[in-house]
Amino acid sequence: MRLGLALGYWGRGPDPRRLELALHAERLGYHSVWTAESWGSDAFTPLTWIAARTSRILLGTAVAQMAARAPTATAMHALTLDHLSGGRVLLGLGLSGPQVVEGWYGRPFPPSPLTATREYVAVVRQVLRREGPVRLDGRFHPHPYTGADGTGLGRPLRSITHPLRPDLPILLGAEGPRNIAQTARIADGWLPLYWSPERAGSYAAALAQAPPGFRVAPLVQARVCADVAEGLRPVKEMLGFYVGGMGHATRNFHAELMARLGYEAEARTVQRLFGQGRRAEAITAVPDALADEISLVGPRARIAERLARWRAGPVTDLLVTAPDPVTLRVLAELVG
Repeated sequence: MRLGLALGYWGRGPDPRRLELALHAERLGYHSVWTAESWGSDAFTPLTWIAARTSRILLGTAVAQMAARAPTATAMHALTLDHLSGGRVLLGLGLSGPQVVEGWYGRPFPPSPLTATREYVAVVRQVLRREGPVRLDGRFHPHPYTGADGTGLGRPLRSITHPLRPDLPILLGAEGPRNIAQTARIADGWLPLYWSPERAGSYAAALAQAPPGFRVAPLVQARVCADVAEGLRPVKEMLGFYVGGMGHATRNFHAELMARLGYEAEARTVQRLFGQGRRAEAITAVPDALADEISLVGPRARIAERLARWRAGPVTDLLVTAPDPVTLRVLAELVG
């Protein structure tokens, strides 16, 4: 199992510690470093900054949002950074949800998310393979555009720049069962947002179609600390925000995932409290048991014991959200 450092996206501004964490992770032998985006900082610019200061660690987006860019623009970002970094890019993509797509990006959320994702990936792959001009008779991402509101003057184009790697890995963030199954068919890896090693068997059918070398790379919050309850606090804050604030009350993929994990009533409570502006209570309402099973928190011995469960399943890459060098070092020692 390989280790990755997940830096996420910025809050109010850039955290000056993040570059040093990436450099520290590379010195420790971490395989990859990952950035993200929501509705603030973008995923690619910080990776470019890190690429300029590192030499070996792979550079991943977990995730770049599909609604933020046309698929050809995303392919341009990826192939450009891949050249500049010497072939170190891992392209992680995610569709997000209606609240973000329509509220931030100002475009309709696709009524057929699986089709939209499939078309998006197909266009990106065509750009990267550069076997000919990009052509797709698609519902959401037609190339060239043939809509009634267009000029009809578009023509298929092929990238001027030759990509460094036509097989640059594409990973997808997916939460629903059908989305995960499609990810196994069309992508090179899956980026689970919450992963419980106790429930790994529930994904066996979906992952059965995955090709050899398919990456399963969950994000996991980790912290070496004496007080488990205190260590779980950031995990509960993350869950409270995603379940309560990253989606509408009637359509929230994170809340639906929490329900599938067996916490439906608790998910509805978190949503209700968060929606009422009672954020502290919403965070408290997140079950400690759920926060604990999707994280690695506590003294070194406890993390070592729990880490064995993660290694026993299909996980190939552990993308660690750890804000301190000590936790990064301990995990590097435990994974070996």
